[in-house]
Amino acid sequence: MRIGIVCPYSFDVPGGVQNHVMDLAEALIGLGHTVSVLAPADEDSPLPAYVVSAGRAVPLPYNGSVARIAFGPVSTTRVRRWITRGDFDVLHVHEPLTLSLSMLAVLSARGPVVATFHTAMTRSRVLAAAQGALQIVLERITARIAVSALARKVQVEHLDGGAVEIPNGVAVAKFAGVEPLPGWPGECGPGTGGTLGFLGRFTEPRKGFPILRDAFVELARQRPGLRLLVAGPGDRNDLFDRFPTDLRDRVTFLGLVSEEEKARMLRSVHLYVAPNTGGESFGMILTEALAAGTTVVASDLDAFRRVLDGGRAGRMFPTGDAVTLRRTLTELLDDPAQRAELTACGDQVVANFDWPVVARRVMEVYAAAIEATDGRVIDQEWVGLT
Repeated sequence: MRIGIVCPYSFDVPGGVQNHVMDLAEALIGLGHTVSVLAPADEDSPLPAYVVSAGRAVPLPYNGSVARIAFGPVSTTRVRRWITRGDFDVLHVHEPLTLSLSMLAVLSARGPVVATFHTAMTRSRVLAAAQGALQIVLERITARIAVSALARKVQVEHLDGGAVEIPNGVAVAKFAGVEPLPGWPGECGPGTGGTLGFLGRFTEPRKGFPILRDAFVELARQRPGLRLLVAGPGDRNDLFDRFPTDLRDRVTFLGLVSEEEKARMLRSVHLYVAPNTGGESFGMILTEALAAGTTVVASDLDAFRRVLDGGRAGRMFPTGDAVTLRRTLTELLDDPAQRAELTACGDQVVANFDWPVVARRVMEVYAAAIEATDGRVIDQEWVGLT
């Protein structure tokens, strides 16, 4: 099968949707299909062979963060050229309701279109206000996928349609077999030592880093040798300014990391902590930590609870509660048997998220979309939004 996949967000900046698109493409290629991915990226950016650059992206505030997207007449031309050259059996777009390549691809498509929705917006005012303008986009989508129950709820309640729920996948083998970083995770005994991990934008409120920081500062006063390993975008000095001077030598900042370095980072901690406060529709980093064999501690967001099988595959604490987080961390650091039990449950849970398993479910949606269109060609004339 010839498959075209469109990523709305720039490949110059790491992100959950970008990683999802790359892993799906590689899983489909591994299953014997021909795949081409179109995404924003600088012309000189190093890209996988299956990725085609649609040009430089511009920043756009979106869902409590900043997305880098491409949109406009030049992007439209590039999208149409790529679709024509690809002669795809099916077109798979991600987040088609953002002003992005995905929206342009839907409007330019002439065959079956599958759309994956990653975001779970809890407020519908924006969607309601834009319903008329978005209707033409929605009408051209043949089949919908939602990565979580919350994302699917948006489809049902606000976009007049359902969606097949297929979770984000994780390349389990990439995380399970890597070596920890040199010198990590170090010793961890009753009342002393231990390493905590955090990956994400520590300046972004919804990632909840201040909650982890507060728990770490209190715990480090009681626990000699406790360390914190942080990875993600941001300024090193900005990070260290958030900690008391006498504890800064126990904080290590890796900055932006590659996928391989991320796997090693997750293998280098005793506990991976996800203190997020909201805006999460799935919890990709949780599945990656589980795949790495790391015990997970996460806030009790509904999306995280679903990934962790209600808390069977990881410990959960009340969102925003640094005191309960500290107690939970203490308990787990002092109890290797409990960590091992959670890790074993995590191995069972994450097997359902392994990309070969997820990709086969996506292929079933492709087949249904192709059958639904029955080879019909859609009239490509439309009123441009560019």
